Amino acid sequence: MNLKDPEREPEVIIAGAGPVGSVLALSLARRNIALTLLEQAPAPPVDLRASTFHPTSLEMIAGLGDSVLEEMLARGLKVDRYQYRDRVTGEVAEFQMRLIADETPYPYRLQLEQYELTRIIAARLAHYSCVDYRFNARVSGFDQDDEGVRVHIEAPEGRETVRTRFLAGCDGAGSQVRKSARIHYGGFTYAEKFLVVSTDFPFEEVFDNLSWVNYISDPEEWCVILRTDKIWRVLFPTSAEDSDDKLLGDAHIQERLQHLYGRNENYRVRRRSLYRVHQRVAETYFRNRVVLAGDAAHINNPLGGMGMNGGLHDAFNLADKLARSIEQRQDHVPLFEQYDRRRRLIAVDFVQRHTIDNKKLMEAKDPDAQQKRQQMLMATAADPQRAKEFIMERAMFYCLRDSLEK
Repeated sequence: MNLKDPEREPEVIIAGAGPVGSVLALSLARRNIALTLLEQAPAPPVDLRASTFHPTSLEMIAGLGDSVLEEMLARGLKVDRYQYRDRVTGEVAEFQMRLIADETPYPYRLQLEQYELTRIIAARLAHYSCVDYRFNARVSGFDQDDEGVRVHIEAPEGRETVRTRFLAGCDGAGSQVRKSARIHYGGFTYAEKFLVVSTDFPFEEVFDNLSWVNYISDPEEWCVILRTDKIWRVLFPTSAEDSDDKLLGDAHIQERLQHLYGRNENYRVRRRSLYRVHQRVAETYFRNRVVLAGDAAHINNPLGGMGMNGGLHDAFNLADKLARSIEQRQDHVPLFEQYDRRRRLIAVDFVQRHTIDNKKLMEAKDPDAQQKRQQMLMATAADPQRAKEFIMERAMFYCLRDSLEK
């Protein structure tokens, strides 16, 4: 895909065409802001990690127009309740999303692989003459001054340097943009990894009243089991002592699935993946005209589905700041300072804290601690007001509203 108006230089170069970079690109394209979107893969990336869209994100995506949300809703699976299950006692705490129907037009989670969003947006971007969408291309570095950024791009046909007003690093946890900007990525990486296994086995037929999203506690082994529009996915913790070959091997995966639900035959495994789990936040989200969003700026464990959603919220916030600077000639520094202040606040004070706490609660080995946790969740779910507050908090409504005051 090439820029249909070759006389226009890009106002913004976006590194990375995952969900965050794609949303940022479409947000700017709809304002007729010339941009170049770089993706190092040969096609829109397929990443199987994130699959939960919270109502807050659906509201923002609806504002994109171009029937993006309508196509997502047609493809995805609406989750109107989610559960915390105790595998030992069989007790279930169920949270009904209808309790927030007076707060949002989307009182549900949408289960849809993140790559579906990038494909939908890629099809839309093809119709914008202000967009240059390049595959097999990556940012290798940059130089900047008070007027703009000289971005060094590597592609199979060779290297080139392109001048732009702003460079947005949406290129993931290993962001080359962040590294080139010499921005420290503070935090830590867990010793153990997470194993995600996809299977077409109908768990809903063997577990009573199973919802589409379930957090299952067990002193022996906790797990998360959720359904997308296509398949069931199960997330298991692993031991740091075990090799990747063992963890991804058929014997280990069948053992884990049989522990979840024993049956007389093997499970058919469609996909398997193993990945490291991080809790990190960049020390700043910008250096002059270079700005970060999504995993390039922050990353956390997936319990609660806040990583991709937080990145999408970054993209919408950043699109507004870039547009105000480009269209209204506002000084970008105070705009980026506000973006940094609001978005880093959420990453540090809310997302990191909640995801770390979620992991600690799920992996507790003490049966008494697990029982107290389950009782707390059941009591919360049974009280409509407390349940609504619980859902609102975990759908990121409160943190977004608080951030607007900063």
